[in-house]
Amino acid sequence: MGQAWRDFLGDWDDFRTDAEEYRELDDERVVVFHRFRARSKSSGIKLETIGSRAASLFHVTNGSVTKLVLYADRDRALADLGLED
Repeated sequence: MGQAWRDFLGDWDDFRTDAEEYRELDDERVVVFHRFRARSKSSGIKLETIGSRAASLFHVTNGSVTKLVLYADRDRALADLGLED
């Protein structure tokens, strides 16, 4: 996974995520809604202009993240989790 992220990040300048909202779903799950921001090294296209609303679902046990589910599409996360925007 580490190598895959390094390869992915190598294609972008100034890649970052900006958290917009945190929701505690229950005692073991927190979802974070965020936006990706970056510029493609090859085309110069800014990621935020082509859609970058995403979500990350953290499963937490005894203060440690035990599972992470990444959603590239925030609407998919909302649907999967039975939440409303």
